[in-house]
Amino acid sequence: MDFARLLSSRLQSLASLFPALVLTGARQAGKTTLLRAAFPGHRYVSLDLPSMAEQAELNPGDFLSAWPPPLLIDEVQYAPALFRHLKILVDEDRDANGRFILTGSQSFPLMKGVADSLAGRCVWKELENLSLEEIAGTTPIDIAPAGWPALVARGFFPELWKRPALPTREFLSSYVATYLERDVRQILNVGSLRDFERFLRLLAIRSGNLLNKSDLARDTGISVKAAGDWISVLEASGQIVLLEPWFENLGKRAVKTPKVFVRDSGLLSFLLGLDGPSLAGSPLRGQVWESFVVAEIRKCNSMRAVPGKLWFYRDQGGREVDLLLERGAVLDLVEVKWAENPGEDGAAALAAIEKAMSAHSPTSRPGRKWLLCRTPTPYTRADGVRVLNPLQIGELFA
Repeated sequence: MDFARLLSSRLQSLASLFPALVLTGARQAGKTTLLRAAFPGHRYVSLDLPSMAEQAELNPGDFLSAWPPPLLIDEVQYAPALFRHLKILVDEDRDANGRFILTGSQSFPLMKGVADSLAGRCVWKELENLSLEEIAGTTPIDIAPAGWPALVARGFFPELWKRPALPTREFLSSYVATYLERDVRQILNVGSLRDFERFLRLLAIRSGNLLNKSDLARDTGISVKAAGDWISVLEASGQIVLLEPWFENLGKRAVKTPKVFVRDSGLLSFLLGLDGPSLAGSPLRGQVWESFVVAEIRKCNSMRAVPGKLWFYRDQGGREVDLLLERGAVLDLVEVKWAENPGEDGAAALAAIEKAMSAHSPTSRPGRKWLLCRTPTPYTRADGVRVLNPLQIGELFA
């Protein structure tokens, strides 16, 4: 079973405007499946095969002669020498758009090649795992309050939804092992993959919380510099995302501590040793739920022609809003709760921060207020807070 990816039409539109298109994303996010369906007229070659990568790296001219455009090159980061030759072909006919479609699962080496050789000649997009909206287009989703733990713990790798009988734990165990062996060894000279896996699990425990590299380094038994390098690897390979705090002073956004999120809730649950039944009763369920909801909002936002900016808010008094969606000068406030009926706590925090922003922010103003929880039916509270479940996240962007 293949799922219609919402990014497909956007990629086709962008490819008509640029000579080359670059699509990044984590392994198994569905990049190849999406692109081969969206660009059926392109020849396809994968550099995941060592023999093809060696040919492309050592003899890029001959390689591109054997594989003329229109061409889809998978895992192009394995042949950095190829980028200079792609630039030559692009410059020979700058008006011919969509000739080269490139993918990569390691964004740092990929983007270095793009920046060095294809700057101004390509457009870059990122693909995340399946969204709820994409799954719901083909597969019924149980949005009863009791149905969410199993859904969240399974996660959103396309393979798990194409093959419903595939055991989640076995798939994710293999995924982690393959990821550690293939990507980590190639990006970093990690002395012990066991240390890196322990680091990954310790980071998972902190998903949805402020990132403290010193604590992570101490608990793993590595240096703070190594912790920073390993976090960069996890970012580069699409396993985690850092969410920056919002401040009226733009400079402060770059120096204050971000939150860290594991991108896929199934992978996060696996790293925490949780499945559907155990997630429902776990004290970590709030963190997993927040990571899941933030990921769904991020996916939906990325589909917009002009995506908004995503932040979180925390002031010196400890008041916090899980997510701010910034569009122009307007900041929508989003709070995330595991409960089916959240009560007054979440709405009270939204009201307090809305009041503070209205009084002290000279350039931005608070917009709508949202509360994302496990309610089966959306409704609007008397104070104007709109209460939704994650399947209705598209309403935030309406």
